[in-house]
Amino acid sequence: MTSSASEIRDLFDRIAPVYDQLNNGLSLGQHRVWKRMALKWSAANSGDTCLDLCCGSGDLAQLLARQVGATGQVYGVDFSSGLLAIADQRVKNQHPPLPIHWVEANALDLPFADNYFDAATMGYGLRNVTDIPRCLSELYRVLKPGAKAAILDFHRPKDRLMRAFQQWYLENAVVPTAERLGLTEEYAYIAPSLERFPTGPEQVSLAQKAGFTATHYPIAGGMMGVLVVSKGNGD
Repeated sequence: MTSSASEIRDLFDRIAPVYDQLNNGLSLGQHRVWKRMALKWSAANSGDTCLDLCCGSGDLAQLLARQVGATGQVYGVDFSSGLLAIADQRVKNQHPPLPIHWVEANALDLPFADNYFDAATMGYGLRNVTDIPRCLSELYRVLKPGAKAAILDFHRPKDRLMRAFQQWYLENAVVPTAERLGLTEEYAYIAPSLERFPTGPEQVSLAQKAGFTATHYPIAGGMMGVLVVSKGNGD
């Protein structure tokens, strides 16, 4: 069953206090490594104006901010006010201050002008939007010609053994952790969201329909992947 945008937003507001802990468990502690890979593939440079879409608690936005430096700008966008509050709290006392602006907005209707951003990242967000083609079209709209975006997310592996391992891990590690935190129902969405999520080649096709050139890189035995999209210079 597909959830509405408001239901998904409410879900992420509820899990906000333990979002980082559960992400760490779901990724076998590797999500920080994969986020750095996404940062590299985004090709963000010093002085750039960058977007971190579905920024959650702000890990990728912080990496982007350090990459662009004091002369750059980063906009961390999420529709969960609970996660944005945590993201803001995490960077408040950092010195020097990071050039991040937190924006509460829907990934399907971004409050930015056309051709605004030099680069973008998106971590664990595409799987949860209610309209993937529209999200990719909005991303295409706000990126400058020549810009890249790196979209990181969990996947269902094609390999039978890796798929079995992922299912075992969800049932025996992630679900019990969610139960201990009183979030069993909230984290029941993970398995069906993985089943619905387009495969790497399907994501490439969707990105191409939005106007991008695209490549998908499977990592972690296909349990994870990064979709790297580029907006042509002639657009």
